[in-house]
Amino acid sequence: MLSGKRVAMKILIHGLNYSPELTGIGKYTGEMAEWLAARGHEVRVVTAPPYYPMWRIGEGYSAGRYRRERHAGIRIYRCPLWVPQRPSGIKRVLHHLSFAVSGLPVVLWQGLIWCPDVVWVLAPSLFSVPGGWLAARLGAARSWLHIQDFEVDTAFDLGILSGSLIRGFVVKLERWLMRRFDRVSTISERMLDRLITKGVDSSRCVLFPNWVNTDAIFPLQKQSPMRKELGISEDTVVALYSGNMGEKQGLEILVEVAQTLSGHKDLLFILCGDGAVRMRLLKLTEGFPNILFLPLQPVERLNELLNLADIHLLLQRADAADRVLPSKLTGMMASGRPVVATTHPDTEIGRILEHRGLIVPPGEGAALAKAVLHLAAHSEERATLGRAARSFAVTQWSRDQVLGRFEKTLTESTLQRWRKNTSNG
Repeated sequence: MLSGKRVAMKILIHGLNYSPELTGIGKYTGEMAEWLAARGHEVRVVTAPPYYPMWRIGEGYSAGRYRRERHAGIRIYRCPLWVPQRPSGIKRVLHHLSFAVSGLPVVLWQGLIWCPDVVWVLAPSLFSVPGGWLAARLGAARSWLHIQDFEVDTAFDLGILSGSLIRGFVVKLERWLMRRFDRVSTISERMLDRLITKGVDSSRCVLFPNWVNTDAIFPLQKQSPMRKELGISEDTVVALYSGNMGEKQGLEILVEVAQTLSGHKDLLFILCGDGAVRMRLLKLTEGFPNILFLPLQPVERLNELLNLADIHLLLQRADAADRVLPSKLTGMMASGRPVVATTHPDTEIGRILEHRGLIVPPGEGAALAKAVLHLAAHSEERATLGRAARSFAVTQWSRDQVLGRFEKTLTESTLQRWRKNTSNG
C-alpha cells in the first residue's frame, strides 16, 4: 500500500535461523524483522524452531511439529527440523534438507495466498532457497536472496563435504539459483565481489552488512559487573572469545596459546558460547588454570559480557577467509575494545582492523600469543585501538543506518513491482 512516499510493505522472510537464537544469523534476522515491523510493515516469517548454536531444540519447542506464534507484531511459522547431536558432513546436509522439505509447503502457501510484496530468502541454507524463489513467483513478489555465508565454498574448503562431482553440481546449482533473484545481497565488500564472480549481475547486487545497536553496546565507564561476579581481579587482563564454537573458527589454537602463556598469572582467557567443538575444547583444556568457560549469556547481559574483555579474540581458519564476515565483530568493536584476529592483511577483516586492532596469520599460535601478550602489557595502546574500533562501529554499522538503507532499497523494489503490476493492469 502506498502512502505518499512511504510504502507499507508485506514482507515474507524465509530462513532456517531466527529469534530467540542469541548468536549469528538468527539474532540478526530477528532484529531485522522486528525493526521492519516497528516501522509499520507487515512481516511474516517461515523458519525452524531455535536450535543454534547448542545444536539442540530450544526449551518449549518441538522438532517434529508445525507451530504458529506471534511476537512483536510478526506472524511466525515454525517448521519441523531434524537436528543431529554431532553435526558432520552428511548429517548437516540432512539437517538443512529437513527444513527445506518441511518449510516448502508453508512458504509456497504464504506466497500464493498472502501475496507479499517481497520474499526475502536467507542463505544458509541453500536447500531452502528454491522454495523461497518459487513462493515469490507464485505471489508475483520481488525476490531477494541474502547471503550471510558462502556455505558451499566453506563446506568444501573446510572438508565438511568432499568430492569433485558433488562440488561441481552444487556450485552450478548455487549459481543458477543466485541468477534467478531480483536482488542478491551479502554482508561485506569482498563477499559482494564473490557474488559477481559467481555470475550475479552487479546491478542486482546489494551490500547489506550486519549491524550493531550502538546504544545498547557501548564502553562502560567502569569495569563490567561480571568481573566481580566471576571473581576476576581488577588487575587481570581478560582475553575474550564469545559466540559460536564451530569448525570455521579454528578454536583449537587457543589450547596452544593458553599453554604458551600459562606463566602469566595476570592473563585470563574466557570462552563464552556453545557449538559443535565446545566439548572437545573442554576436554583439551581440562585443568588449565588460565581458561574459563561460560555459557551463552542472555541478550540483556551482552554489553556486560563484551565489556568484560580487555581484548577480544576473533578466530578464523585461513580457508574460511572472505567466505564470511563474522557477525560478532560488530559488537566487539562497538564495545570499545581492541580485537586480535587470525586473518591476513588483504582480507576484509584485515582491512577493517587496520589501526583498530591486531591481526596475525591464521593457525600460528605463537604469533597469536605474542599479540595477546603485547596488548596485555600496553593498556594505552588497548585504549587507543578500542576508541578507533568504537568510532568505526558507530559510523559504519549503526543499526538504524544499516537497516534504513536496506528499507529504502526494499521500498524501491516494491515500487517497481507496483508500477509494473499497475501498467499491466
